[in-house]
Amino acid sequence: MISNSSMTSIRESKQLLAEEVFQHIGAQIVDGVLEPGHRIRDVDVAEELHVSRTPVREALQRLERLGLVTMYPSRYTEVTTVTPEVVEQTLEFAGYQAGVSARMGVSRMTQDEREELATLVDRMCSALDDGEQLSDARWEVFSFLSDRSRNVQHQVLINDASMALFRNLRSWTLPEGDRARMLQVYRDFRAAVLSGDADDAERLARAMYYV
Repeated sequence: MISNSSMTSIRESKQLLAEEVFQHIGAQIVDGVLEPGHRIRDVDVAEELHVSRTPVREALQRLERLGLVTMYPSRYTEVTTVTPEVVEQTLEFAGYQAGVSARMGVSRMTQDEREELATLVDRMCSALDDGEQLSDARWEVFSFLSDRSRNVQHQVLINDASMALFRNLRSWTLPEGDRARMLQVYRDFRAAVLSGDADDAERLARAMYYV
């Protein structure tokens, strides 16, 4: 008979395997290796990774909940397309979550952490004319805020949604005529961070995402 500790070990092993498969497929989607419309067959992934189909299906179900794929039972799974509506909804979600992160994080950071965050904001200011660099810099700020929120529930939420957030907003760029205004938003946010003004940091973090 298998002991309770052995059963627990087996469950943990299966969960870890499903997580690895999830990260593998998710990274391929985010990096564009698997493009929108690409069809994923669980049997092919299982063979590629030398695993059973069970962790692959679990990973695909999780990716579907994030909106990265659509599953067609007994047929195949398809990588979704980032539509303007998806971008708009992701901006709204990211804006409110960034605001929450800023509200909790700025008030709990050390002065050294505030200065580190200010440096990350400087990178955003310098990347306004480069969409890809700006996307990366904006994500660094978002991640830093979430990590410093000191709130485990919030961190888990953002970690689970991170793939969808990054993919859906990777190609989003600031409107040409709004860059000067947004640069001031970034600078005001930087000032709020350094002064420890969590209320203003929350408002400005939302404004970065037009919320």
